[in-house]
Amino acid sequence: MLQHYLFNFPVASVIFALTIGLSIYVFSNPQWFGKLMLHPYSISRDKRKFYLVFTSGLIHKDWMHLLFNMITFYYFGFALEGIFVQEMGSIGHLMFALLYIVGLILSDIPTIIRHKNDYGYHSLGASGAISAVLFSFILFYPTTKLYIFFAIPMPAYLFAGLYLVYCIYASKRANDGINHDAHLFGALTGLILTILMFPGIINHFIGQF
Repeated sequence: MLQHYLFNFPVASVIFALTIGLSIYVFSNPQWFGKLMLHPYSISRDKRKFYLVFTSGLIHKDWMHLLFNMITFYYFGFALEGIFVQEMGSIGHLMFALLYIVGLILSDIPTIIRHKNDYGYHSLGASGAISAVLFSFILFYPTTKLYIFFAIPMPAYLFAGLYLVYCIYASKRANDGINHDAHLFGALTGLILTILMFPGIINHFIGQF
């Protein structure tokens, strides 16, 4: 009974609700920002602070940050979990959870290393994990149309390439207050994990053209 429940747990729904709920709570209680944000300086000196990797992925800077991430997750997270379940059966729920969690962790590791001696640096948001979800989805449906800024249509594979190039460029400049490293390494994590989970996905990807 317990095994059946765990293998049919609606992971995307829980992530969606938890992220929105905790973000809204922190908006109303800003003293929690400092307690939950990613702080590489603290993590590098106290491994018990590693929980900040997870809590920082559940909160957002403001309503626009939250709205953008949750719209992206709504359209691609729920769909990707459905794909995983269709391809793998009920264990697909757990594999989707694995992709999201590992995407969240690995997207933050480069940031922790890069800013381990910068006491004033903080980061927050689910963008790294959501990038992993988006790029995993693109491997399954590379020709689907994405609407950039909700207005400009673009095939997903083209968006993916431009996104990676932009993340690399913006990460080197690093002057806009956005954690582009998390976006980049989250996207790469999504690609790599999906290839490992679905060895035939590359042939499937090529066959879509």
